[in-house]
Amino acid sequence: MTRILFINPNSTEAMTEAMVEAARAAVPGPEVIGWTNAEGPAVIPGEEDGAAAVPGILARLPAARAAGAEAIVIGCFDDTGLAEVRAAAHCPVIGIGQAAFHVAALLGARFSVVTTLAVSVPVIEANIAAYGLAGACARVRASGIPVLDLEPASAATIERLVAALALAEAEDAPAALVLGCAGMAPLAGPLQPRLRARLVDGVAAAARLSVALAA
Repeated sequence: MTRILFINPNSTEAMTEAMVEAARAAVPGPEVIGWTNAEGPAVIPGEEDGAAAVPGILARLPAARAAGAEAIVIGCFDDTGLAEVRAAAHCPVIGIGQAAFHVAALLGARFSVVTTLAVSVPVIEANIAAYGLAGACARVRASGIPVLDLEPASAATIERLVAALALAEAEDAPAALVLGCAGMAPLAGPLQPRLRARLVDGVAAAARLSVALAA
């Protein structure tokens, strides 16, 4: 059985559990396991927190090899430490942001991203440009919703997220809308019926792509 390892760069265990649950729903056949970077910050809203998380991720790579991971997914939308981990890992490595952008571009060529706070926007924009997809991205938008408010999300938080996605849909006219945070993964199902554009969740996208890479 294919074994896919999700590494959560932050130290919030509840987010790891929710991410793994969403990934297992997306790929029910393979074995999906999740590890939390206990040495990382509670959330990673920007570049500084991301840099602080990288050593903890790298330190888990020998255990990942010993555990038989056949693909590793960086479970942070900023793709925290992706280049460093890919260079050091024994198996394919992808990020949930990277997976979401490529799937969104394949689905409709033009996409918008709705993330959490404004501090995340420059990192996400830089990643999209580095992946060669800047021409496909209409805009990266901040919803103003803190990461920890997404787990679990209250009714008020969901309405704020719907409003942000609807605004992106109306102003950017994208074929796909990308949920720009791992904490949004459990909300993709309830949100989709309220929007016209196709929603892309990076956790599900990365789970499916990682299975293909492992093969």
